Amino acid sequence: MEEIEAFQIALEEHAQKNEELRKTNEELRKSLHRHDRRSSKERSLNLSARDNPKPFSQEIMDESMPPHYITPKIAFFTRIEDPEIHLTTFNAQMIISGGSDAIRCKMFMGNFIGKTLQWFSGIPDGQITSFPQFSKMFREQFPVNKVKPPRLYDLFSVRQREGETRKDYLNRF
Repeated sequence: MEEIEAFQIALEEHAQKNEELRKTNEELRKSLHRHDRRSSKERSLNLSARDNPKPFSQEIMDESMPPHYITPKIAFFTRIEDPEIHLTTFNAQMIISGGSDAIRCKMFMGNFIGKTLQWFSGIPDGQITSFPQFSKMFREQFPVNKVKPPRLYDLFSVRQREGETRKDYLNRF
């Protein structure tokens, strides 16, 4: 009998501690929720100038898209591809779609993501005045992605793999 009573007392103490922990957890959740709401309000009130970058000149910003303009399908620039090839592809699509210099600027900016978008957001306000200037800035920013032509000494490291037939070896290239 004594063991049962001791077990019941221990069980009641355990239940009390669980209830205290539950209340503490609930208070912490409420506090965290209040803090999260307050910090999101502060973030929305303290927007920096770079949260809404305006690298385009006022003339480019003022030009609106024609009402029946068909937006070309242009792949995002992920910094993996050659910037020259990306620009060539973009220009080909813009020749098909048409559009002024300002529209080219806006459309080109629309295919930036990740680090490319960060770079664009860091351009000082009003700096971009034309598409040729914008494309030059783009080329200068991402030259390391440019595909380099193969050099003769690159072939010195080419080896036929063990067990690879000559045909398979030549097909790799």
